[in-house]
Amino acid sequence: MSELYKTHKTIKYLPPVFWGTMAEREPDEIESLRAKRREDLIETAEAPSTPDDPVYVNSQSELEEAVGEYDVVLVDFYADWCGPCRMLEPVLESLATKTDAAVVKVDIEQNQPLATQYGVQGIPNVVVFANGEPVERVVGVRDEDYYANLVSEAGR
Repeated sequence: MSELYKTHKTIKYLPPVFWGTMAEREPDEIESLRAKRREDLIETAEAPSTPDDPVYVNSQSELEEAVGEYDVVLVDFYADWCGPCRMLEPVLESLATKTDAAVVKVDIEQNQPLATQYGVQGIPNVVVFANGEPVERVVGVRDEDYYANLVSEAGR
């Protein structure tokens, strides 16, 4: 076996002289690594991760908190007895997992004042919020791509 390699507990390693040091790297390479790391840290600090499952809210304060916490929020006003609302549920669950939008669900039977405040007259009724403000309303069932495009547009 070569003298360059030594065995310690069956792990072969190179002596420190072959490891390389930061001083041996090019200054531009070091600065680019630092810049990349800074960007990664800023990105993770700025964007709170959205829940992968719909969040059920039961009050105005809970809704305001959810809308204020995430950049894009889909608020689904629904009722358990509503057939189209049940058809929409797997679509919204999928969007919660696949997109950067939070999905919030409001049962209009338990939260009638909240539904009235947001002008819900027909269900399912999805209100899209971007940066805390309502930007779009969809009444009825649409396919997943339609809602994904809404999320994409709202996130710009």
